[in-house]
Amino acid sequence: MIFVTVGTHEQPFNRLVEYMDNWAKDHDEEVIIQSGFSTYEPKYATWQKLFPFQEMNEKIEKARIVITHGGPSSFIAPLQIGKIPIVVPRMKAYNEHVNDHQLLFCRIINERIKNIILVEDEQQLDEIIENYNSYVDANTVKQKSHNEVFIEAFEKNIKELVD
Repeated sequence: MIFVTVGTHEQPFNRLVEYMDNWAKDHDEEVIIQSGFSTYEPKYATWQKLFPFQEMNEKIEKARIVITHGGPSSFIAPLQIGKIPIVVPRMKAYNEHVNDHQLLFCRIINERIKNIILVEDEQQLDEIIENYNSYVDANTVKQKSHNEVFIEAFEKNIKELVD
């Protein structure tokens, strides 16, 4: 299952909702869309304007792939459970937001942390979904948690004291 969320911003994100609805028409995989204030109503995907918080988390948990807009809360949710999200930022040129802050922020995250799959042109989604695992392997870095780094340093210090 692919779960798509466009957040709760009041401007429509029809570009992503319509693309993923058409994708659902041509593929066997279930697509569930949280469409927010988009005016396009999907014909092929399961959709709802808004989901309660707990239900959103359940869908993120169950999804094979999570596709989200560029709002940090939306793409951090899958990251917190170890899933690499595909992020399609809202853009001012399409009247999806008041400026391009999502695009600029996501570019920085993609460049520095490499833990999202950034998609600036929704026409790339078909290929990225098809090759999702390869993108995850190629576009992410394995990071150690601060706890893991601390524990390794602590163990090293203990060994030095004991030896």
